[in-house]
Amino acid sequence: MTHASADTIAPDLALIEQLAHEAVMSLPEPFRKAATMVLLRVEDFPPDDILDAMSIADPFELTGLYEGIPLTEKSVSDQPAGPDVIWLFRRPILDEWMERGDVSLGELVTHVTIHEFAHHFGWSDDDIAVVDPWWE
Repeated sequence: MTHASADTIAPDLALIEQLAHEAVMSLPEPFRKAATMVLLRVEDFPPDDILDAMSIADPFELTGLYEGIPLTEKSVSDQPAGPDVIWLFRRPILDEWMERGDVSLGELVTHVTIHEFAHHFGWSDDDIAVVDPWWE
């Protein structure tokens, strides 16, 4: 078993973003191509306006968020309000990862990313389980 040295630093925003992009690239077609059209944003914590809008007091409670209109609800007559966005929040993800202690960081980031894309695609729990067998 390897142990982290005293000079090891926490995974940064770039690593979380890289893991999220890898999760997108692992999606089956045609979802992969559609997913590449969604903006991925990785921040340390959710912005205050998001927390306020969701009535969340503790920023560690939110690991990810889909912001947009699910594909199952979009219409060609809709006026675009901006790109759909998947937000991932590094510090809450790292906190959950440490608390769990039984999954890799890549597995957790993939799970959060797939879960947020599920909102975008309008997937059911069964649909999610096919792509992300997290609960097995």
